Amino acid sequence: MTTADPHLAPHPASSALVTIDLQRDFLSESPYGIPGTTEVLPQVRRTVEAFRAAGRPVVHVVRLYEKGGGNADLVRRTLLASGTDLVSPGSEGSGLAPALAPLGAPPLDPELLLAGRAQELGPSEYAIFKPRWGAFYRTPLQELLEGHGVDTVVLVGCNFPNCPRATLIQASERDYRVVAVPDAISRTSEQGLAEVAGLGVQLLDTAELLARFGFPAPEEG
Repeated sequence: MTTADPHLAPHPASSALVTIDLQRDFLSESPYGIPGTTEVLPQVRRTVEAFRAAGRPVVHVVRLYEKGGGNADLVRRTLLASGTDLVSPGSEGSGLAPALAPLGAPPLDPELLLAGRAQELGPSEYAIFKPRWGAFYRTPLQELLEGHGVDTVVLVGCNFPNCPRATLIQASERDYRVVAVPDAISRTSEQGLAEVAGLGVQLLDTAELLARFGFPAPEEG
């Protein structure tokens, strides 16, 4: 769903793609994975590749839970304090989902990320750590976007009711033009999407997003 409202219409030439929590430990088949996350990866990869090809910034926002959960949301601290290992810094499970990072990208640098700094993974492509649900809270995301002259945020990723939704709201609060890509976000719901649309978030599935933005669709296979 899109609107002709000139205050909400996305600007492809000044857009950036933000991916949320697309890490191995959150994939559907992982012990603490989020249902539907592995299943949206093909659409996520198409979107990421299209933004790369268009030379637009891509920011991968990740979680890193320290041993014992001291830096985690309160709702997760009991689980992590019990010894559960989930996206712990430097672990294989904390890494980006397969085929998501650009070719030749370094592994995530937990020391750099936990210090609140952006890690460059490729040309105009970064990873940042977020300590809570929303990707703008105590992160360098806004600074990164401003540095690239971004006024339009496109969002894909993991677990719509929590981190994607919080990030969509935070982006709207900062007067970004905001696009959510429902077929590239896990655990969406009709009601939830209708609610964020009421905040001015534009809803575009992957094929429609690439067509409207004029980005070349990556070849299949």
